[in-house]
Amino acid sequence: MNKLIVSLSPHVHSGDSVARNMYWVLIALVPALICSFISFGMGAIITTAISVFACVFFEWAINKFIMKNDNCTVTDGSAILTGVLLAFNMPSNIAPWIVIVGALFAIGIVKMTFGGLGCNLFNPALAGRAFLLISFPVQMTTWPVAGQGFGTYLDAETAATPLALMSQAFKGDTEALSQLPTAWDMLIGNTGGCLGEVCALALILGLVILLVKKVITWHIPVSIIVTVFVLSGLLNLVDPVRYANPVLEVLSGGLMLGAIFMATDYVTSPMSSKGQLVYGVAIGVLTVIIRTFGAYPEGMSFAILIMNAFTPIINQYCKPKRFGEVPAKK
Repeated sequence: MNKLIVSLSPHVHSGDSVARNMYWVLIALVPALICSFISFGMGAIITTAISVFACVFFEWAINKFIMKNDNCTVTDGSAILTGVLLAFNMPSNIAPWIVIVGALFAIGIVKMTFGGLGCNLFNPALAGRAFLLISFPVQMTTWPVAGQGFGTYLDAETAATPLALMSQAFKGDTEALSQLPTAWDMLIGNTGGCLGEVCALALILGLVILLVKKVITWHIPVSIIVTVFVLSGLLNLVDPVRYANPVLEVLSGGLMLGAIFMATDYVTSPMSSKGQLVYGVAIGVLTVIIRTFGAYPEGMSFAILIMNAFTPIINQYCKPKRFGEVPAKK
């Protein structure tokens, strides 16, 4: 019996596909990838290569030997993208075996356990980062200084990140904010942090590529950035000694990386424009709260994961009006 149901014509193909969108996101990540290689040298190359290889291998192996799936999804680019984003959420001097553990958790637990691409409840790369941050807090918060040379890796010199300095200021260190790098340094990647978060200019270029190619819309990244800017600006007005300039708040940490490349994940973000705005504003509020009052200086990852869990509820209450729908009579 033929179970294929075809609707009435006309039938129009948009040209979109999973592979197309995944590879355009990868292309948009290339500027940040190049900047990470320049800033952290061999460590960035090794960490990214191991992460990508491990994610692709685990997805292939689980598809073939556990799920017995003949239509392997390795070639659609999603595992490669997860590997790059997972690497972007790690310091460049992290041990290779920790990267492999993170890849196994991201692909094996967060993605494939729920059925693979399109079925995961949480962003795999962010969930992998959160797992590693809880399991290996020292290794995941030891940050190499940018620009130490191409040959440095495990023996790289380390220093406090801008977010760590902001956290110290909130706790009463009146000199901490004076040690912050300038906005220009954060734009061009002359500061410490995770691989993919240090060069805001490269991430903004990636955002432009995604918007031009219509891979994402502006709603989520803009709502997150504006919310963080406004809330951190209000805090800065209240007490400029304890709270940093809002421009530095936006450019520091993983905010730009998360807002552009991770919060916009199709599977774990709302479908409607209204829902995306609600989602983005909530992520921005949670990010500021966690950064200000939380145990970890960075709040972006946890904020996105929390709102991933609320995405089905947002989709339920922020449905667009169907074409031709007649309002119900009261």
